[in-house]
Amino acid sequence: MNTHTQDNKPDLLIVDDDPLITDTLDFVLGKDYNVRVAESRAQVKSLLRQLDNPPQLALIDLGLPPAPHRPDEGFHLITELLAVSPSMKIIVLSGQTDESNARYARTLGAMEFVAKPAEPAVLKSLLANALEVTAVEQHAGTSRTGLIGNGPAIAKLHQQIEQYAGSIFPVLIEGASGSGKELVANSLHAQSPRSDKPFLALNCAAISPTLVEPTLFGYSKGAFTGATTARSGYFEDARDGTLFLDEIGELPLELQAKLLRVLENGEFQRVGETQSRKSNARVIAATNRDLRSEVREGRFRADLYHRLSVFTVQVPPLRDMGDDKLLLLEHFARFYAQESGVEPFMLDSDAARLWLDYGFPGNVRELRNIVIRLCTKYPGKNVTPDQLLNELDWEDTDADVTSPAHAMTESTDAARQRLQNDNNFQLDQMLKNLERSYVEAALDITHGNLSKAARMLGIHRTTLYSRMQSYEQVPREDK
Repeated sequence: MNTHTQDNKPDLLIVDDDPLITDTLDFVLGKDYNVRVAESRAQVKSLLRQLDNPPQLALIDLGLPPAPHRPDEGFHLITELLAVSPSMKIIVLSGQTDESNARYARTLGAMEFVAKPAEPAVLKSLLANALEVTAVEQHAGTSRTGLIGNGPAIAKLHQQIEQYAGSIFPVLIEGASGSGKELVANSLHAQSPRSDKPFLALNCAAISPTLVEPTLFGYSKGAFTGATTARSGYFEDARDGTLFLDEIGELPLELQAKLLRVLENGEFQRVGETQSRKSNARVIAATNRDLRSEVREGRFRADLYHRLSVFTVQVPPLRDMGDDKLLLLEHFARFYAQESGVEPFMLDSDAARLWLDYGFPGNVRELRNIVIRLCTKYPGKNVTPDQLLNELDWEDTDADVTSPAHAMTESTDAARQRLQNDNNFQLDQMLKNLERSYVEAALDITHGNLSKAARMLGIHRTTLYSRMQSYEQVPREDK
């Protein structure tokens, strides 16, 4: 592993299981970046726990152990890296060059997809561009701009923020990854009587479980190995301000009781101390998990959930925001074009309709990355539907075929054809085979982890287990 220590170099994480590739990239890019190398998701997690701050940039392969011939591990890694550091710029460098893989990687939040082998000059240019985007966002504070939109979904969000901002009670912000939950937290603080007090944010997914307690509550000198001095934690530093706990669903169970105590009476103790301290910080928490389900599964305390959700704000997914998708497009296009010194692109009328029809599964993060790519490729130009489709995660080139009406028609036609051609058709058997296929797919994706597979399928773990047992008795339909 490269061990550059120059502070003026940006950090670059390279993830690939081929040592020849990582050694070559380290040699080529090491002059300009502090390179950190890992060959699997597990190594990435271990590495991130050793670093004070996550790298600004990541260059990752999709095909990683234990399934190097499939893109699943790489997709999971993109999601995990952005959960740890939403501002990280990820470029995928992969031999998994199927166009659907490229589109899905970008949907998850990757800025670009580059097929192996890639010229060093191409990688250097893409990394430099990613750094420029980061610098622009940090300079302008785009992560703290106001919520944009005029539609009913955003209007409801503004109304809730206005109602809850002045309260002293916690707020739980729910919403999909990339939907803008931290923006809501910032707005709640900015519109509160605490707006001139500190606003501190801690991503619970970005920190080792062993460090969460000393980070939140502080520690005394000698409390553990490496604690050479006493240090305050986030609750002390936030004082009378706001403490934003992102990805609260990742908080270990043993710490949930201590957080509950602070929420109930403001009392906490530094690690290694018996003296009680007080905090008046208001807690705002956010999650992309269904915490009610987590409570039922025993992974999240019911009393903590009810304490955190005195007020609940649901951040709408981008697919529900109607014409506000165009407002966001115009906002980001003007912003990135101005910062880059170019003319903003425009969508022609057909491309604009396509934009409004698209569901943006990656939410605002995906939209912003699409805009950045379009600004780079088509400055000052009209973007056509064909050009736009290259940036969207749609398999078909006709937007209409993705509509629910078309999908229903297609399914009905397929069913009619099968019923007419199969004299021995049995609905129960067909449904069992379909269910079994989904169960096996979920188990394959999660590498046999029953809890994760059950969450993916939207059923209880015990239900999944009982259905797996039934498959032992039911042979799959012969093909």
